[in-house]
Amino acid sequence: MMYPDGMPTATQDAPDYTAEVARRTAHVFKNARNAITEQEWPHLAADIDSILRLKAARNAVVLAHNYQTRDIYHCISDITGDSLALARAATEVEADVIIVCGVHFMAETAKILNPEKTVLIPDPEAGCSLAESITAADVRALKAQHPGIPVVTYVNTSAAVKAESDACCTSANAQKVVEAMSASWGIDKAILIPDEFLAKNVAAETHVEIITFPGRCEVHERFTLDQVRRVRQAHPIAAIIAHPECPPEVVSEADFSGSTQGMADYIKTKKPEEAVLITECSMSSNLAAEYPDTNFVRSCHLCPHMQKITLEKVSNSLLTMGHEVTIDPDIADRARASIQAMLDIV
Repeated sequence: MMYPDGMPTATQDAPDYTAEVARRTAHVFKNARNAITEQEWPHLAADIDSILRLKAARNAVVLAHNYQTRDIYHCISDITGDSLALARAATEVEADVIIVCGVHFMAETAKILNPEKTVLIPDPEAGCSLAESITAADVRALKAQHPGIPVVTYVNTSAAVKAESDACCTSANAQKVVEAMSASWGIDKAILIPDEFLAKNVAAETHVEIITFPGRCEVHERFTLDQVRRVRQAHPIAAIIAHPECPPEVVSEADFSGSTQGMADYIKTKKPEEAVLITECSMSSNLAAEYPDTNFVRSCHLCPHMQKITLEKVSNSLLTMGHEVTIDPDIADRARASIQAMLDIV
């Protein structure tokens, strides 16, 4: 039989999906039914119910990146967005606890900006190939090799790397930050690290000479020009939208390139009949639920690190208050200055 308010029927293989759970989560399902099917809901509802109740008990807020899975993004998040949106939101939340559904550097950024709050990450092993491509020692070596040149560091880095930098940036504002730092230092050069492709794509759009570092995102570096051209041939009316962490030849072939928020804004304003997002797969799934009139061609790759965050892990994190993110105060202070330099510019 159906539960009250038209909620999906209980199933034998989802014993925790009780009538009470259905009642307490009815409002969530109604808001998320474009993203979550009736068949899926009985298997998700108990964890969602647990998270909602624990959030209230802990005075916690959930920040979720655009690459999170549909259940997290649409059912338990309080704030969603790209790394810039989450960085800004982290400075404005009034909760006692911030739980970051994303990768480790995002949780570190939230802690840097909220030193007095408790910041949790559901899985401490949710890392980032790009963040792991560079160390603080690498930054110090670059600064010694290129003295007098500002170091602009992508937020997809560790707190220790941010602490060695003059300003941070995101894919949405990299060009603006590079140009502002170059102007303030009185030199038409800047070091933009660690993403090699982001740096090269910015270099193609600015007068500033960009010094790069050979770091790459394991998701975006896999896209090729041949793949994009084959997609365009198979879907000639589709808008091809690429993330700037993709190789420059891929970005050049795309109709639009922008951050994850920029991609979402493009879909919202342009309303293409068909779209191809050259980025992490979960982004397409989340936007498809928000913009059902656009057909999303799924030419994408999954980020194995983002996929480590699950409802069960979020629930357990709130229950046990693990895994708490801590940062050495000196590193946090210096990293905070580089993030604030970005926020002052944008």
